Amino acid sequence: MNKLFLTFLFSFGLLTSTYAQYGYRDGNRIGFSAGITQLDLATSNFSVKPSSGWMGGLAVRGNYYNNYSMIFGMQFTESHFTIATKTPATLQNKETPFKVMGVQIRLLLSYNIVKDHVSLDFGPVLQVNDKLKIKSTDENNSLTGTPLVAKDILDVTKVNGNLYLGISAGSKRVRAVAFYQYGVNNFLNHLNQNEALLTKNLGKKFDGHLGLLSAQLLVNL
Repeated sequence: MNKLFLTFLFSFGLLTSTYAQYGYRDGNRIGFSAGITQLDLATSNFSVKPSSGWMGGLAVRGNYYNNYSMIFGMQFTESHFTIATKTPATLQNKETPFKVMGVQIRLLLSYNIVKDHVSLDFGPVLQVNDKLKIKSTDENNSLTGTPLVAKDILDVTKVNGNLYLGISAGSKRVRAVAFYQYGVNNFLNHLNQNEALLTKNLGKKFDGHLGLLSAQLLVNL
């Protein structure tokens, strides 16, 4: 987690420095945003339900061509989902929460539907995340319908690519932002490199794709 935080701080400093050198022009601005997330994991390996988290960071928007702008941004995320499990002692059903913490870097193309007020944003996102986190008391919960326990599936893929589609509306200074990100690569693929884990899972491959929905408030300087 410390490495992710240092990456975020380094990226923050780099972006701020770049903006300062570039200078301010009409339509070019730096903004800070924060809001809530709803994270899901589309997979046939487990029974997953989305859960709430948060995300926040900064971005630079600059004029590109005619009605198009470019957005370069970074955000820190702590998002959650739950997996259906059974407790080891009593075999009671429990929705076990899993936490994903990471840093995202975005390079988006923005189409200005109404200049300075409404825009449609889309493009790629690079996500660098840590292992999944769970409470120590949940580590041995068995994943419903599988021979696995919760601690077996924590070592997920650390570098992931997402596709971003969102819309922002408001004024030059303050905007509401809503977006969806779909994970292009297999978020669970790193688990497939563990032969012992595949054997425990009866030879079934792990496959899952992230789906992140977020609503945020953006404040431009």
